[in-house]
Amino acid sequence: MLKNGKREETGKKVIEAFLRNDGVLIKSSEDSEKLLSRGYGVQREDGLLLTFYEALFLYDKELIKVIDEETNHYVNFKDLLERYKAVEKNAWIKYLIYRDLRSRGYVVREGFGLGVDFRLYGRGEYSKDSADFLVYGVFEGMALSIKDLAHVLTRAQNLKKTLILAVVNRRGEIVYYTLSRLNMQQD
Repeated sequence: MLKNGKREETGKKVIEAFLRNDGVLIKSSEDSEKLLSRGYGVQREDGLLLTFYEALFLYDKELIKVIDEETNHYVNFKDLLERYKAVEKNAWIKYLIYRDLRSRGYVVREGFGLGVDFRLYGRGEYSKDSADFLVYGVFEGMALSIKDLAHVLTRAQNLKKTLILAVVNRRGEIVYYTLSRLNMQQD
């Protein structure tokens, strides 16, 4: 339960963040440093910019409260998700994968592009080395181009990374597959 910007049961401070078109900004340098060291956000001149899925995760954990910079009103989880959906068609899938991986103790960062949703660091590996895994998320029943998947796999292998296919089923459960080789033969 929130009271006076703090969680009653733990006394931990809830961080104030500001909703913008490009993500959610944390202006406090002390709070920014704590979150950045745990693998959240990208440091900018005006503060720590969280991606929408990072902000949704932290909001759900009651670690941040979000104020819309334009209206100066607090936003709820649904409002934050709707803003994310406006810029990302697979917003819900990305959030579910991000939440699941973070809940398992992994540090999850923005992907390299080329269809890769996330870079995944093993437990205790973040800030020590580059990510060993790349995550490609899909929704069960979603059309998936084998050619595109093969391209992403080849790119991951060229970078010496392991590609993980995260499949979200209709109930929101996620199954992970490690892709190591894809052979395509033409008959």
